[in-house]
Amino acid sequence: MTKRAWWLVVLNILLPGSAQVLAGSRGLGRFGLRASVAFLLLLAAAGVMYKVNPELVLSVFTNSIGLWALAAVLVFYSLLWVTLTFDTLRLSRLVRIRPNARPHIAGLATVVMVALAGTSGYGAYVATTASGVLSTMFITAPSEPPADGRYNILVMGGDSGSDRAGMRPDSMSVVSIDADTGQAVIIGLPRDLDLIPFPEDSPLHAAYPDGYGYEDRCDVDACMLNSIYTEVDQKSPEMYPDAVAEGSEPGIEGMRDAARGITGLTIQYYALIDMQGFSDLIDALGGVDINVAERLPIGGRFEDLSDVEGWVEAGQQHMDGFTALWYGRSRHTTDDYDRMARQRVLQQAILTQFTPANVLTKFQGIAAAGQQVVKTDIPQGALGYFTNLAGKTKALPMATVELVPDNGVDPTDPDYDYIRGLIAAALVPAAE
Repeated sequence: MTKRAWWLVVLNILLPGSAQVLAGSRGLGRFGLRASVAFLLLLAAAGVMYKVNPELVLSVFTNSIGLWALAAVLVFYSLLWVTLTFDTLRLSRLVRIRPNARPHIAGLATVVMVALAGTSGYGAYVATTASGVLSTMFITAPSEPPADGRYNILVMGGDSGSDRAGMRPDSMSVVSIDADTGQAVIIGLPRDLDLIPFPEDSPLHAAYPDGYGYEDRCDVDACMLNSIYTEVDQKSPEMYPDAVAEGSEPGIEGMRDAARGITGLTIQYYALIDMQGFSDLIDALGGVDINVAERLPIGGRFEDLSDVEGWVEAGQQHMDGFTALWYGRSRHTTDDYDRMARQRVLQQAILTQFTPANVLTKFQGIAAAGQQVVKTDIPQGALGYFTNLAGKTKALPMATVELVPDNGVDPTDPDYDYIRGLIAAALVPAAE
């Protein structure tokens, strides 16, 4: 009877339902076997399909309906494994086996049951939570086609700290991604760029035909790139009457038109990152590792260090969200171009830590933070494609074009033909 009990428990682990077929509960056993075989076939089919067409599989798992279906399947199998395990222990007749074997047999069955049912239950939780997060963060709309074989995404870091009135984009870049290879080029846009040209189809072109800030013409205090968001958002939102209905904002659309005019690229999508929420995301990830080039104050403004709360020391540092935010924001003894460089380092460090294992083990905190961090008009239906493309991007070196004086760009008197030439030169080798 002891050997029989061991065999039943092991068979239940290897092929749930087989123990019932052998020991008498044949109706339940046949149901369990069919379900177990179906589960294995589903896994095999998903694996083969991912090898053949990963985009299709990722599309299913980034779609609300697909995620809820996955959750239902996982809950079903979780309940099935619990039922079959308890029935296997009943069929094992523990009271008739050797007393010293009972805890080992019952313990093995219980541990495996908890592992399988717990894993599938947690998977169902992740699937349903992810469905809610994705529905909140991404819009329902048709996908945009690539332009000249590339997707160009305007990425803005909006700083809405307690010492600031409203949000303004202090960090701006265009991420240009080859639609086939995933090769990416980050184009850094300094916030103090002047004389911004707008495409002729932009409503801002009619208001500023000679460029934003030409002869100091603008409707806010400072006529530079990141002022466009504030001006359109607060002074002339009627320029973009359909922005909100299309998952955007008038200020964002003004910035998109500015990025189009500066780079000469079609900007299909945008992503606005709330830097305060970014701090929560870093905390949810467990912090971020950065090699700090020079000592930076936490707090303080330029030479005024009266309100400094601490320091980010030089060298390898493991930072929490608050410290990382100040690493990207600090201005003491540095300029905007140094900040741009530090923000790129911070972005790269976070992307490196966004591994599947890290996300799954800290999913609850990341999901909660994610809903507060990103606003974008990337449609949910395109997530499968972009997730697959992001995997390619992460495996390749990423080029950077910073529009700064070190690259021959004078932000106060920029030569936009020269700027577009720099960008074109960076994109051509990436596309080959």
